[in-house]
Formats: sequence, C-alpha cells, structure tokens
Amino acid sequence: MNGWRRRGDRLVATVDRQEAAILRGLVGQILDMLETRAAEAPEDELAELTGIRVGPPTAPEDPILSRLLPDFHRLDRASPTKQDRDSAAALRSLHEPTLLDTKTGAAAAVLVTCPPDGGTIRLTSDQAEEWLAALNDVRLALGTALDLTEDMPDELPEDDPRSTHLSVYHWLTWVQESLVAVVSA
Repeated sequence: MNGWRRRGDRLVATVDRQEAAILRGLVGQILDMLETRAAEAPEDELAELTGIRVGPPTAPEDPILSRLLPDFHRLDRASPTKQDRDSAAALRSLHEPTLLDTKTGAAAAVLVTCPPDGGTIRLTSDQAEEWLAALNDVRLALGTALDLTEDMPDELPEDDPRSTHLSVYHWLTWVQESLVAVVSA
C-alpha cells in the first residue's frame, strides 16, 4: 500500500494483490465471527412486536469476541450482587444488536470497497470512517490473539510463531494511522 491521500472528495490508496488478500481475509474472519454471534440472539416475541431486538445476555466466551463486544456495565465488585449481574445482562441484551450492526456494516464496507485482486481503493468520508472502525476491530482481534502487551518488542525472533502476525499487526497500524491522518487533515 502506498498510503492514503485525498483526491477531491475521495480518499484514495492502492493495494497490491497480497495486501488486498490480507485485508479481505482478516476483515472477513471478523465479519464471520460477528455474524455467528448475532445468530446466537434469542428469539423474543416481544421484540418481534415492538421492533426492539435483543441480544444474548451473557458476554462471549471467545476472548476475541469478548474484546470486540465488551461489557456495557462493569462489575467492579469482587462479589457483584444479583441486581448488578441482572443490570449488566440487560444492558448487553439491549445494546449488543446495535453494536453488532455497526461492526458488521463496517466490515462489509471494507469488503465491498477493497478490490479482491488489488488495485485502487476510493472511499467517501463515510466509507473511510467504516474502514477505520473495521481496521480497529481487526487490530483488536489480532492483538488479542497475539496476546500483545505494551512491553512486547516491535519484532519477535523469527522462530516465534507470532512473528509474521505481529508484522501484519504493525502494517495494519500503519494503514490505519495513514487513513486517520488524511481523514483529519
């Protein structure tokens, strides 16, 4: 990728075939995870009547999904009360469907605008915001999978199985920072 730049009212970058495959593959994996989680929503007759959708009342067990779909109400106490747990479950159930819609929409926007065989990407301002959200989700997921910490070195030994993935994480960080710079200019 040659970095993002503004051309008129569009934000433009060029990706080669391998970069497009990485972007589309990682975003596609996130989209699949989010769609699977959305499918786990309980059926609710009241939701069908009111149009208010509900989601699962419990946090995802998968650490990556848990990072992408954080709790809406933190239980600060070592021994939360039933009322605290019920409140957390109600907030998750109420707000998670909207969060899932936002995240799946952002991922879908990347898949629509990123050419499968590489080439030029041309984004509107709204599409750029969706790209930023999707890139952030991919970085969160990859960072969780790699168990990244602030004290982790920028490079790992070649024999570390996380080495290649860490390089991808750094590249995604650069892509995101490049887009932020052009969006905010």
